[in-house]
Amino acid sequence: MSFRTTISWLLFPLTMWYAVGVAVRNFLYVLGLKRQEVPHITTIGIGNLSTGGTGKTPHVEYLLRLLSDQYPTAMLSRGYKRKSKGFVLDDGSHDATQLGDEPTMVASKFPKVQVAVCEKRVEGVKRLIEKPEMSDKAEDTEPTERANIPQLIVLDDVFQHRAIKPSINILLTEYRHPYFRDYILPYGNLREFRTGRIRASIVIVTKCPATLNPIERHNIVNDLKLQNYQKVFFSYLKYGRIANLDGTPSDIDLRRMDCVLALTGIAHPEPMIEEIRHHCKVRHLAFDDHHNFSKRDIDTIRTAFEEIKAEHKIILTTEKDAIRLRGIADCLPIYILPIEVAFHKENDLDFDQLIKSSVRENISFLSKLNIWS
Repeated sequence: MSFRTTISWLLFPLTMWYAVGVAVRNFLYVLGLKRQEVPHITTIGIGNLSTGGTGKTPHVEYLLRLLSDQYPTAMLSRGYKRKSKGFVLDDGSHDATQLGDEPTMVASKFPKVQVAVCEKRVEGVKRLIEKPEMSDKAEDTEPTERANIPQLIVLDDVFQHRAIKPSINILLTEYRHPYFRDYILPYGNLREFRTGRIRASIVIVTKCPATLNPIERHNIVNDLKLQNYQKVFFSYLKYGRIANLDGTPSDIDLRRMDCVLALTGIAHPEPMIEEIRHHCKVRHLAFDDHHNFSKRDIDTIRTAFEEIKAEHKIILTTEKDAIRLRGIADCLPIYILPIEVAFHKENDLDFDQLIKSSVRENISFLSKLNIWS
């Protein structure tokens, strides 16, 4: 019996109590005893049933890339591990201590998108769509006010935050760690029961191989046990051109490297490690998800890098980790391996087409209600 299995069985009594708490909370929402807000604005919620590692941020970026040029768009997150409290709207400073690593990364890559963080998502949405105070010359301020109010808000990691009901609710589950093979915390990694999947209108199986066998896809769909109203898609990661730690392009070529020290502070970094192994040898130095790197960590990284006996070597990390490494690890040859999401094409339905049409119809419907007046 493995150590993980032993610990899981020891924690089983706690799992029962946690499961009861989750069941009671969800039942209160079903009965209407806990209130659920439906914002008067088009919202897309992205979340998962597990504790992390499904690739929420790359999928958030995919949606922003798809929609933000067409609609005034905002992104709202809780800002995990930030030092600030309450509602914070990015002012262009891209301060990770105020926003958290993932919102900071999104803000730096999408300057036209309003990026905000708030522990209470209902309050965060209200703050994003509230109009600024009117001046004495209302006719002069009206166009500016409307330009600052988003028509679309992408809600990051909102699946368990049931106080708000998104217009489109997207559930992510990872190809290597699907929810149908997992169990509730702390015995497993699920934050709620698998039945929570019924709240999603779209389910995306993430981090799939670039080539997916149709038979395997069919088997996964059966195991997901979805309802007729739910659509399922399969996505995979594409790796871009290596960048310097500050985000500028680099001329580094992995094929010319003898060995790479892969530095990660994310959940489930296996796809990144596999990608590097396609080109050269790799040594992996893993930290916890959202790890805040210290000077001691930098010394550990430096030692691990120096122990690699190779002429051509670099340190490679993720975009999210780079946010937390800038300023304290500039002395090391650390580079970024960017990622983007791509979708396996379906014969009868395209993800982009479905999202665009759903958003367009929802915004059109809300406009007819004159909610902007």
